[in-house]
Amino acid sequence: MAEPAFTDPTTLLPAVAQDAASGQVLMLAYMNREAYEETLRTGRAVYYSRSKQRLWRKGEQSGNEQLVEQVLIDCDADAIVLRVKQLGGAACHTGHQSCFYREVTDQGLRVVGERVFNPDDVYGPPQS
Repeated sequence: MAEPAFTDPTTLLPAVAQDAASGQVLMLAYMNREAYEETLRTGRAVYYSRSKQRLWRKGEQSGNEQLVEQVLIDCDADAIVLRVKQLGGAACHTGHQSCFYREVTDQGLRVVGERVFNPDDVYGPPQS
Protein backbone atom coordinates (compact mmCIF):
# COMPACT_ATOMS: atom_id res chain seq x y z
CA MET A 1 0.00 0.00 0.00
CA ALA A 2 1.40 3.38 -0.99
CA GLU A 3 1.82 5.79 1.89
CA PRO A 4 1.73 9.58 1.61
CA ALA A 5 5.20 11.09 1.36
CA PHE A 6 5.69 12.21 4.96
CA THR A 7 9.46 12.48 4.61
CA ASP A 8 10.09 13.65 8.18
CA PRO A 9 8.08 14.52 11.33
CA THR A 10 7.51 18.13 10.18
CA THR A 11 6.16 17.28 6.71
CA LEU A 12 2.71 18.73 6.02
CA LEU A 13 0.72 17.60 3.00
CA PRO A 14 -2.29 19.42 1.54
CA ALA A 15 -5.57 17.65 2.22
CA VAL A 16 -8.73 18.51 0.31
CA ALA A 17 -12.05 17.61 1.93
CA GLN A 18 -14.73 16.84 -0.65
CA ASP A 19 -18.38 16.05 0.01
CA ALA A 20 -18.73 12.36 -0.83
CA ALA A 21 -22.32 12.72 -2.06
CA SER A 22 -22.22 15.96 -4.08
CA GLY A 23 -18.54 16.21 -5.02
CA GLN A 24 -18.41 19.80 -3.71
CA VAL A 25 -14.97 20.86 -2.48
CA LEU A 26 -15.46 21.79 1.15
CA MET A 27 -12.04 22.89 2.34
CA LEU A 28 -8.28 22.68 2.06
CA ALA A 29 -6.21 21.92 5.13
CA TYR A 30 -2.94 20.16 5.95
CA MET A 31 -2.08 16.82 7.48
CA ASN A 32 1.04 15.53 9.14
CA ARG A 33 1.63 11.81 9.66
CA GLU A 34 -0.06 11.84 13.08
CA ALA A 35 -3.21 13.53 11.70
CA TYR A 36 -3.30 11.11 8.77
CA GLU A 37 -2.94 8.03 10.97
CA GLU A 38 -5.59 9.22 13.44
CA THR A 39 -7.95 9.91 10.53
CA LEU A 40 -7.46 6.36 9.24
CA ARG A 41 -7.86 4.88 12.72
CA THR A 42 -10.98 6.83 13.77
CA GLY A 43 -12.75 7.48 10.44
CA ARG A 44 -13.06 11.16 11.41
CA ALA A 45 -11.08 13.93 9.72
CA VAL A 46 -8.09 15.20 11.67
CA TYR A 47 -5.83 17.93 10.33
CA TYR A 48 -2.76 19.82 11.49
CA SER A 49 -3.46 23.47 12.35
CA ARG A 50 -0.54 25.57 11.17
CA SER A 51 -1.77 28.58 13.17
CA LYS A 52 -2.23 26.63 16.44
CA GLN A 53 0.71 24.27 15.80
CA ARG A 54 -1.29 21.22 16.89
CA LEU A 55 -3.67 18.54 15.69
CA TRP A 56 -7.12 19.86 14.86
CA ARG A 57 -9.96 17.41 15.02
CA LYS A 58 -12.53 18.82 12.59
CA GLY A 59 -15.61 19.85 14.55
CA GLU A 60 -13.94 19.75 17.96
CA GLN A 61 -15.47 23.12 18.83
CA SER A 62 -18.29 23.58 16.30
CA GLY A 63 -19.57 20.00 16.22
CA ASN A 64 -19.32 20.06 12.41
CA GLU A 65 -17.30 16.87 12.10
CA GLN A 66 -16.32 15.08 8.92
CA LEU A 67 -16.88 11.33 8.65
CA VAL A 68 -14.37 9.93 6.18
CA GLU A 69 -15.79 7.65 3.51
CA GLN A 70 -12.74 7.41 1.23
CA VAL A 71 -9.10 8.51 1.29
CA LEU A 72 -7.30 9.19 -2.01
CA ILE A 73 -3.59 9.83 -2.49
CA ASP A 74 -2.27 11.47 -5.66
CA CYS A 75 0.30 9.94 -8.02
CA ASP A 76 3.26 11.65 -6.32
CA ALA A 77 1.99 10.76 -2.83
CA ASP A 78 2.17 14.42 -1.81
CA ALA A 79 -1.53 15.38 -1.69
CA ILE A 80 -4.56 13.84 -0.01
CA VAL A 81 -8.27 13.94 -0.81
CA LEU A 82 -10.76 12.99 1.87
CA ARG A 83 -14.24 12.18 0.61
CA VAL A 84 -16.40 12.94 3.63
CA LYS A 85 -19.88 13.16 5.02
CA GLN A 86 -20.03 16.67 6.49
CA LEU A 87 -21.98 16.72 9.74
CA GLY A 88 -23.73 19.94 10.77
CA GLY A 89 -23.88 21.26 7.21
CA ALA A 90 -20.87 23.61 7.43
CA ALA A 91 -17.21 22.91 6.76
CA CYS A 92 -15.99 26.52 7.02
CA HIS A 93 -15.22 28.38 10.25
CA THR A 94 -17.07 31.37 8.74
CA GLY A 95 -20.27 29.35 8.96
CA HIS A 96 -20.48 28.60 5.24
CA GLN A 97 -21.17 25.18 3.79
CA SER A 98 -17.82 25.29 1.95
CA CYS A 99 -14.69 27.38 2.46
CA PHE A 100 -14.95 28.10 -1.27
CA TYR A 101 -18.02 30.33 -1.00
CA ARG A 102 -16.74 33.30 -3.04
CA GLU A 103 -16.65 33.53 -6.83
CA VAL A 104 -14.27 35.81 -8.73
CA THR A 105 -16.19 38.09 -11.12
CA ASP A 106 -15.31 41.16 -13.21
CA GLN A 107 -16.81 43.24 -10.38
CA GLY A 108 -14.79 41.49 -7.64
CA LEU A 109 -15.69 38.71 -5.26
CA ARG A 110 -19.30 37.60 -5.03
CA VAL A 111 -20.64 35.36 -2.27
CA VAL A 112 -22.20 32.26 -3.83
CA GLY A 113 -22.26 29.87 -0.87
CA GLU A 114 -24.78 29.37 1.87
CA ARG A 115 -24.04 30.42 5.45
CA VAL A 116 -25.27 27.67 7.75
CA PHE A 117 -24.40 29.19 11.15
CA ASN A 118 -23.24 32.44 12.70
CA PRO A 119 -19.59 31.94 13.75
CA ASP A 120 -19.97 34.35 16.70
CA ASP A 121 -22.61 32.00 18.16
CA VAL A 122 -20.22 29.04 17.90
CA TYR A 123 -16.76 30.51 18.54
CA GLY A 124 -17.66 33.75 20.35
CA PRO A 125 -17.08 37.28 19.11
CA PRO A 126 -13.72 38.06 17.48
CA GLN A 127 -10.98 38.90 19.97
CA SER A 128 -9.21 42.23 19.51
